[in-house]
Amino acid sequence: MNIYDYSVKNAAGEDVSLKQYEGKVLLVVNTATGCGFTPQYKELEEMYEAYHDQGFEILDIPCNQFMNQTPGTDEDIHEFCTLKYNTQFPQMKKSEVNGEGALPLYGYLKEQQGFQGFGKGAKAAAFGVMMKKFDKDYKNNPDIKWNFTKFLVDRSGNVVARFEPTHSMADVDAAVKNLL
Repeated sequence: MNIYDYSVKNAAGEDVSLKQYEGKVLLVVNTATGCGFTPQYKELEEMYEAYHDQGFEILDIPCNQFMNQTPGTDEDIHEFCTLKYNTQFPQMKKSEVNGEGALPLYGYLKEQQGFQGFGKGAKAAAFGVMMKKFDKDYKNNPDIKWNFTKFLVDRSGNVVARFEPTHSMADVDAAVKNLL
């Protein structure tokens, strides 16, 4: 299987085949509305506006698995994102990314790009300490660790990178630009 064999549900509950993104650069992000990383919506929207016409898409998949930081309905989430961050990229149905109820897409993404660390610096170190409280073996499994984990897919459907929420959005932007 490849990424184009998967589908997700949009906020209305309709299937969205990833085949429609074939030939595009795609960033798949599990998001949250009440997280310390929520301001990344601003940078995501800036990237979307800058690169969308060049074949860049963002797949926003809200998730409430991390300390209940996305408690609202799909409609509430959409309203928050469009009013606060003017997001224009597609937002999917709130879904799970880990465990038995995880979207099959996330099983595939994690298989293609496992966890490789939180990066360097104080924020990354602090996040590592926090993660040990939730999962002592977090370094050795591919699970999504937190909100705003990003997977970058090239125009051929290859999952080429995984960015943890602690990674610089400038690095994400540079990686996207490099694939366009």
